[in-house]
This record gives sequence, C-alpha cells and structure tokens, in this order.
Amino acid sequence: MIRSLFGRGKPEDALPPEQGPLQCAIGGAIEIDTLGLQAALASGEPAMGAPTGGAFIVAAIGTARLDATSELTRYYDEYDRLLQVIASPGGGPDTIQDVSLYAAWDSVVPVGAAEWERWTGPGGLMGAPRYDADGLLFQRYWGSGEAHTPLVEFVETVDDGESRRQIHQQCMLYSRPVGQGEEMLLLNVERDLSDSARREGAAIAFMLGYGLGPTDVRRV
Repeated sequence: MIRSLFGRGKPEDALPPEQGPLQCAIGGAIEIDTLGLQAALASGEPAMGAPTGGAFIVAAIGTARLDATSELTRYYDEYDRLLQVIASPGGGPDTIQDVSLYAAWDSVVPVGAAEWERWTGPGGLMGAPRYDADGLLFQRYWGSGEAHTPLVEFVETVDDGESRRQIHQQCMLYSRPVGQGEEMLLLNVERDLSDSARREGAAIAFMLGYGLGPTDVRRV
C-alpha cells in the first residue's frame, strides 16, 4: 500500500529541497537508533520482531496539517516503512512532539459495499474499542470508553520528487503492551483523490509501529 503512494522515478543528480522537521530531502538518509526500543521490547514478543535501526533512505515525503499547532510529516522508504513525525507547522527538530516508526504487516481487500461498511461504517471493526488480529488483542488508542469512535480522516500531500499527490486517509490506531514497551497497530484506508477508481478498488492496510524519541532520529 505504501508503495502505491509514490512512483519510482529516475534518480536526479541534485537532491530535492529539504522537507519536514528532520530537514531531509527525498533521496536523503535518516539515521534511526532503535537500541533503546529493542531493549524495551526484549522481554515481550513483537508481532514482527523488534525493528532494526540504521540508515532510512527517503523515497517520498507526505505532509498533513492536523490542527493549528501540529503538522504530520511522513518519510517513506521503498520497503513499506514510514517514519512519522509530528511537530509544529514549519518547525525544525526542536519542535518535534512525537516520532514513530511503522512497517507494513498485512492488508485486506473488502469486496463490495457491505464489506466496506463492516470495516469502516458506523459500528464497524475500525473504531471498535478492541481489535483481535489473529489472536493478538489490541486496545483502541484513540478515544475512550466502550462506544465506537469515528475514524480519523485527513488529506496527506505526498511528494515523490517528480509529482505531488493528494491522498485521503481514514485511520484508527490501536496498541498493546509488549515487554516494557508498546506496539501500535494502525489500520489505514488510503485513496488517491486524483484517481477516479471506485473505493472498492482500495485496501485496508495494517501497519505495526513503535514510538521513538526525538534524539533517536537524525538526518545524515
């Protein structure tokens, strides 16, 4: 699903402009330190194993304004991973509020309007207080109580260095304790607003993620 957000253009001699709070360009690298995260998860069983750190090569960058004080920036690589950073709009590293690293885990393609309603409609699976992922029980992270919570929706502008696309996102976040840390499950439906395809052609992406500290990520 992530790869569908951007193309694979030919590399350019000069890097595009730096973007986002990590001030990294498309084609640039971000160093991710996961040693502390691995230690926190060591006594548990992460669904895909503890994430590894190292160089994260940016293939595309997505941005979305969340509110007056927060802007979301997503740095995508070519391996179905994204590094998500929330910071002050237009701010630099010193304004970072939240950092998390996600990787694709699974996906489902609902068939027909009834199946889409079962997943994303009022009272659907996305937004329920709990989600059972093949025996792994996640609790809803957004919203409180037992009532169904509406999906979070926003439009993300994704730049792959050759084109900019508007992507409508519908998502819900869940989490579960793992060791001394926390594993997050992001259920996400994305739709290219420039694409005339019907919604039934989309899929629901399952992404596993973990929180990082601002000092765990830096542009290199």
